Amino acid sequence: MHNIYLFIQKLFAVYAFFMFIGFLLLIFPLVIMASLFAKIPGGNLIYWLCHLWADFFLLMTGIFHHNVFEQPHDRKKTYVFVFNHISYLDIPIILKTIRCQPIRVLGKSEVAKTPLFGYLYKRAAIMVDRGDSEKRAKSVEQLKEVLKKGISIVIAPEGTFNMTNKPLKDFYNGAFKIAIETQTPIKPLLFLDTYDRMSYESIFSINPGKSSSVFLDEIPVAGLTLADVDFLKNKVYKLMEDKLLTYKGSWIK
Repeated sequence: MHNIYLFIQKLFAVYAFFMFIGFLLLIFPLVIMASLFAKIPGGNLIYWLCHLWADFFLLMTGIFHHNVFEQPHDRKKTYVFVFNHISYLDIPIILKTIRCQPIRVLGKSEVAKTPLFGYLYKRAAIMVDRGDSEKRAKSVEQLKEVLKKGISIVIAPEGTFNMTNKPLKDFYNGAFKIAIETQTPIKPLLFLDTYDRMSYESIFSINPGKSSSVFLDEIPVAGLTLADVDFLKNKVYKLMEDKLLTYKGSWIK
């Protein structure tokens, strides 16, 4: 029986892969056209197409998403969004979670090397190469410029997948320094079910079911200076950690 289940799961993963690629191929000419526009309107159009792609992919794989708002969310404000990073599904879930609000995601440069998807990713995300200090600094400046234009940014402060049994792994300083330097409030997001839908351990683990994102209350940074980076980072970490424990994330032991 276990072998049959594994076979069905892998078959479903192959089906999900074709759904992923199929709609991507469908919108790809439009992505190319959008990339020819000016940077901001072209980027906004690409994100609109990405929202459609995420809607289609999650619907066709039987992943039904809903948002939980612990406090009312103001879509007209500019935020530094931070989220817990624990699944390959985090990208489509970001696109499903943050709607009717312009965003730019900070993404790993190595993902841009992926055939086809890398082309879209490179034009939708702001690339960061953590191993190159000069390129990392350039990415930070790009993020600041985006915020100045009233576009929110989305950063995983853990940097990479949380492969521990803890709610979160340690945070990097980047998101909090940017928030303070631009005086932009932080909006923490919790992804509660992405690990269950497809864990970081294998892309073949994808399965249908529920997906939930929780919008926590914004954390103001008005008046903070760079001397307060650790204070702000620890405050956000503690809030997200406590809430993940409250919501009982399945990876937490």
